[in-house]
Amino acid sequence: MNRELLYVIEQIGREKGIDKEVLFEVLESALLSASKRTMGTADNVRMHLDRGTGAIRVLCQKKVVKRVTDPQLEMSLDEARRVNPAAQLEELVEVELPPQEFGRIAAQTAKQVILQRVREAEREGIFAEFKGREGTLLRGVVHRLEKRNIIVDMGKTEAVLPEREQIPGERVGPGDRVRAYLVEVKRTPKGPLLALSRTHPGFLIRLFETEIPEIAEGIVQVKGAAREPGERAKLAVASTKRDVDPIGACVGLRGTRIQVIVRELRGEKIDIIEWSDDLPTLVARALSPAKVASVTIAGEGEERSALIVVPDNQLSLAIGKKGQNARLAAKLTGLRIDIKSETELEAERRRLEEERTQGMAALVELAGVGPQLAQNLAEHGLFSPARIIRAGLEKLMEVPGIGEKKAEKILAAAEAWVAEHQPPAPEPPAEPAAPPGEPPAPPEASGGS
Repeated sequence: MNRELLYVIEQIGREKGIDKEVLFEVLESALLSASKRTMGTADNVRMHLDRGTGAIRVLCQKKVVKRVTDPQLEMSLDEARRVNPAAQLEELVEVELPPQEFGRIAAQTAKQVILQRVREAEREGIFAEFKGREGTLLRGVVHRLEKRNIIVDMGKTEAVLPEREQIPGERVGPGDRVRAYLVEVKRTPKGPLLALSRTHPGFLIRLFETEIPEIAEGIVQVKGAAREPGERAKLAVASTKRDVDPIGACVGLRGTRIQVIVRELRGEKIDIIEWSDDLPTLVARALSPAKVASVTIAGEGEERSALIVVPDNQLSLAIGKKGQNARLAAKLTGLRIDIKSETELEAERRRLEEERTQGMAALVELAGVGPQLAQNLAEHGLFSPARIIRAGLEKLMEVPGIGEKKAEKILAAAEAWVAEHQPPAPEPPAEPAAPPGEPPAPPEASGGS
């Protein structure tokens, strides 16, 4: 029987992918649990299963005392020295107990404990395996559909591809093979939950790594990706060798390489651009296929933005259908993007210049503001009474030479100037008069019974 037990442990370990030592510990724990239920064994008892012969030993740890009051937990010094000649008082000595016979109930208990622990060990093994594969591509077979979510059979376990992570318009059925990006592995009471995605930018990157040998070898690097699944995507690539064209390597001869990826993405259009460490150059390339006249970067950190000026005939192309091209460029570069045509920019410059000219003339009229102070205010962007009001008291006090009292005086003067020069609000149109000979219309009756 002992040899059969060792054979079963080895077979279960091989089939379930569980370490044999874990199974030995599980079996020892199960036998101990069965022993406690039937024989009332104390907490100081443990089971030991010999890894070589399969022999089961029952070991009990007892404390060496002068006078024994509880034989299950204590033993005399003479008894201890028969087991261990070096034993001393107050030490713990482990002695072997006679083997126990397990009845039907005990065997059933051991079986339940073993099955439960094997399932736990199996789940933990699956979790550890797939946790290390987060961010990679997985292949599986569609097992079933649940409320528009796709359940994929991964062999050892199942994964879920939620509806929101599916490419719009994509249709699959049971038995179809799918590739997806492993976003996350979660622990749940029912076992590991594998969350898949086919809309994640990482899915696009992993497809390129799989299909393009130069990327797999590290000759071409993917620097960033942005997607609107099922419609359009942008990918930034760079080459580590001067003689390798990164865009050409990704497209392939007559587009053969890129077409494989486009088919996997159900016709999603992919713009491939060459990466640049120069941010204005990268932004200009990200707006491809539109031609860019100039790029101005403003702000720092997460607040950075880019003002892009394009020729008039390139404005609609730069923005894209429903703003798609501009949105993808913003995702790829991490900037807030504002696109203007050359005509719009010129018109804004003229309006700003007119506002500056008229505003400077108005500033000089304000009480307490002379030509020099007006110039200082203009240098801080406060070149009109309206701009002073919008900036407020704190911004006004940041101008050198202006304290709190003077700022309050200038702000009050600006408000008075705006109130005086603000055009009156248009009056509502008068009701048309009744034609001669007709009485005026009676007032409408209000509600009530």
